[in-house]
This record gives sequence, C-alpha cells and structure tokens, in this order.
Amino acid sequence: MVKLNKIYTKTGDNGTTGLVRGPRRMKYDLRVEVFGTIDETNSAIGLARLQTQGMPRLDSVLARIQNDLFDLGSDFATPGQDPDGVAPSLRITADQAAWIEGQIDAFNEQLAPLTSFVLPGGTPLAAALHLARTISRRAERHAFALAGKEPEVNAHALVYLNRLSDLLFVMARAANGNGSKDVLWQPGQFTGEQKRLNS
Repeated sequence: MVKLNKIYTKTGDNGTTGLVRGPRRMKYDLRVEVFGTIDETNSAIGLARLQTQGMPRLDSVLARIQNDLFDLGSDFATPGQDPDGVAPSLRITADQAAWIEGQIDAFNEQLAPLTSFVLPGGTPLAAALHLARTISRRAERHAFALAGKEPEVNAHALVYLNRLSDLLFVMARAANGNGSKDVLWQPGQFTGEQKRLNS
C-alpha cells in the first residue's frame, strides 16, 4: 500500500524528479513528460466526471479509466527490466487494452452514423471529454517519441493510450445524446463570408 506522509521533499529543487527506479531525471525529460501528461489526462477526466449525473454507466467507465491511468503512469515511471528476485513491476496488460476496445464497441453501437467530423462541443460533458481526448493524444505522442528513444517501453501501454483517445471520442458522442447533439464540421462554410469581409 502506498503511504505518503510528506508532501514536499525538496529533492526536486535542483530540477530533477525521481522515478520508481533508476537515476533521477530532469523534469523536462521525455519520460517525465509522458507520465505528467497522463496525469493531466486523468485530471481532465476527473473534471468531466462532475458532469456525469444521470449517466452511471459512463461514469463507471471513467472511474475505471482513472484508476488504470495511475497504473499507466507507474508503468512509464518504471523503466527497464525487473531485477531478479524482486516483485514484478506494475505494467499495463493486454487485458486492460482489450477492455478499452470492448467499451469502444459497446458505446459505438448506440451512436448515430457520422456524416462529418465532429467539433469539440455540444453538452458540457461532451466538451470536457473532448478536452480529455486531446490531452490523451498528446500523452500518446510523447509516449511514442519516448519509445523511439528508449527500448524499455511497454507495447501494451502504447496500445492503451491509442485506444483511450478513441474511447473518449465515442463517449463524448454518447454524452451528446448518442450523437444527436454533435456539432459537425461544415467544410468551407464561412469561406465566402470571409471573402466578402475582406473585399
């Protein structure tokens, strides 16, 4: 069990932060950027959950994602192979990624077919989920950049991040009345108006 007694340690005053194991890293290190952005995603989901009244299934899925995101952050904060004789490190598993896929399929079955790209908006919950989606995409970009530099990145963690943004997208549509309140992109809608304004 994790036990945190002291909030500030002063160990980061020199611009470094500690991982679960291995040498300390600079706070702008790419690995730190990954689990920091995962934490940001989690915070955005926490804000989204303030809007889930009357949608218990959606809230339950988001609650599990929040817990999984701590697993994910721990995974990225624990580089390298486990030394002999120590307990296995916490890693994202194929089952966790598969659960995300199952949720995507279940929510997507209820959605109206798309006729255009969706703009972030609609209901407050949908807008909040779109924000969480874009932050998770940033976490994914950082994670793949890290995987290109360091070999010890869990492939299941990368899959999880990729699927997560897809799930948040379909959940945003579910929060928009299963797509009936989606705000659709209308390509070039204001092009003529802009020309008139500039003439």
